[in-house]
Amino acid sequence: MRDKISQLFCLQKNACKNNSTDCRGDKMCQAKSRVMGQRVPTVPLEQKGPKRQRPTHQGPGGCGRSGIFVSPSGLLVRTGSVGVSFIIWLACGLLSLLGALAYAELGTMNTSSGAEWAYFMDAFGPAPAFLFSWVSTLVLKPSQMAIICLSFAQYAVEAFVSECDPPMSVVKMVALLAIVMILFVNCYSVNLGMAVQNIFTAAKLVSVIIVICGGAWKLIQGNTQHLSSAFNGSTPTFGAIATAFYTGLWAYDGWNNLNYVTEEIKNPSKNLPRSIIIGIPLVTLCYTLINISYLAAMSPTEMIESEAVAVTFGNRILGVMAWLMPLSVTISTFGSANGTLFAAGRLCFAASREGHLLDILSYVHVRRLTPAPGLIFHSLIAAAMVLYGTIDSLIDFFSFTAWIFYGGSMLALIVMRYTKPNYPRPYKVPIIIPIVVLVISLYLVVAPIIDTPRIEYLYACLFILAGLIFYIPFVKMGMTPRFMNKVTLFLQLLLEVVPTSSMAMFE
Repeated sequence: MRDKISQLFCLQKNACKNNSTDCRGDKMCQAKSRVMGQRVPTVPLEQKGPKRQRPTHQGPGGCGRSGIFVSPSGLLVRTGSVGVSFIIWLACGLLSLLGALAYAELGTMNTSSGAEWAYFMDAFGPAPAFLFSWVSTLVLKPSQMAIICLSFAQYAVEAFVSECDPPMSVVKMVALLAIVMILFVNCYSVNLGMAVQNIFTAAKLVSVIIVICGGAWKLIQGNTQHLSSAFNGSTPTFGAIATAFYTGLWAYDGWNNLNYVTEEIKNPSKNLPRSIIIGIPLVTLCYTLINISYLAAMSPTEMIESEAVAVTFGNRILGVMAWLMPLSVTISTFGSANGTLFAAGRLCFAASREGHLLDILSYVHVRRLTPAPGLIFHSLIAAAMVLYGTIDSLIDFFSFTAWIFYGGSMLALIVMRYTKPNYPRPYKVPIIIPIVVLVISLYLVVAPIIDTPRIEYLYACLFILAGLIFYIPFVKMGMTPRFMNKVTLFLQLLLEVVPTSSMAMFE
């Protein structure tokens, strides 16, 4: 019986690969298979799955993670003065806007899910695309989720511990619990995941409004002493500015999340750039006002010493209602983590269906139509990072690695302007924008290595190159260990997942 099921799944997978165009043309194309003895459709190609959505669930809420509640103190430490930190915040917002506009051109050229992976495939071929999926699946997306869940746990525990720093073991346990909850939401339903994102983005806006209004009240009272001497302090070094950018850019990270779900966006050629142009400047303005509000309520030294800046701010401003601040921040960070896992599952799906990752990671649940294996895989790695990492170390490691590939995407856009000049481009940016972002990304990668060489940077580079060890035999040569068929079949039966053709569940 197990052999028959295995053969049936393999035959069906090959049929999807060979006849995906035909299936797309037939709305009633529903290949049948048996799972656990029951006859079920693998995935109806046009009839099931969520409708295309406008990018509300990943708009301003996708750009702007928990960083504004974590990064201000770290950025002050690395810049040495309030004034320079403000310049870095604004520069990070501008860089994110330029990068997102360039990504909008890439996203409207190639509307398949996968973002950088798809662009590297178009511009450079399968090897660089595999290296991105390798690093993103094992490092970038899980570390994003780990950082956000640690931030969530820090604020959630801080609300109940006022006399001393919260125990790290408790913080990590709460972060692990958050990962499990987010995993359940995204495995249960795509629509539920989007609903959670929309609702929790609204909570983020509430916390931002509380901070800005509280800061405005303090400024009206005349508390401007910490802003009047903004540029007093030490001058940051060449490398320290780059690492300060790491901290600031973490707060803006998520500006490329829409490109992971372009297949699910209604009319992406219009809605994708529109979301970027409206969302990122709004986020930049909010971040600037929040930093002014922090400094109206506390000194730079107090900000640096605070483990949860927003909680300290709430205690100073809100009095008996101070509990509102940690509550709104925890809800906000939970929504950010949800959005991160939502995008990570789509990257896994896109890369796996082309053979760049394990086949099982491209399978979907037979009833809920969610990419459950990819979501579970990312969550397990994120949980390991929560156990063995800290927020600051994970931010540095993530930012250094991420900007290698962000720069690569800018290079891909420039290359395709010359290799594919006649390719349809519903949205087109001036060529100077990707060039500027590429130069800045090179600076962000090289400057920290020159200024303060650390073994972690070498590990990151070696890990990227190590992907070639797996690419050559398993992707290029197509070798597959014999036991993998049994493992795949076991996981299919356990998770009730099956293969599907090119993102048909989202059509």
